[in-house]
Amino acid sequence: MDFRRVAAATLTIVVTLVISPRLAGASEKTDVEAAVHRYFDNLGNDKLQTALTMCDSHVSILDEFPPHEWHGPTACVDWWKALGAYDEKEGITDGVAALGTAWTVDVTGDRAYLVAPATYDYKQHGKAVKESSAVFTAALRRTAEGWRITAWTWSKH
Repeated sequence: MDFRRVAAATLTIVVTLVISPRLAGASEKTDVEAAVHRYFDNLGNDKLQTALTMCDSHVSILDEFPPHEWHGPTACVDWWKALGAYDEKEGITDGVAALGTAWTVDVTGDRAYLVAPATYDYKQHGKAVKESSAVFTAALRRTAEGWRITAWTWSKH
């Protein structure tokens, strides 16, 4: 028995077992981030349908404007409609939200959790407003179609 061959084979197996899960984990985290960006970055009248495809069949949403919560199979659409009505009532126009680099992306089996900084720039009655310390948090579920958002919340400081 060649000790060097056994040692090399053992080392190869150990390295594979140690590194492979990390690579798979990194790929899953990248997929989760991409799914959240597909939703977040496509919110807008001309891209809304793309964003809505990222919502799971049952979603819960918490946001800063009334009624503050939406849940169920139409939550994403209902939230979008409520945002439009709120913006119109409050004189908010030209809203642009941006998601920063995720602080946390945890993946466990078919579930994931993401936390990222966010900004929201808009005009209210013509005056520029910048929300620069907001946080976007999302929970996701892996489906046959890929990662889908099951819940999200927008929190401002």
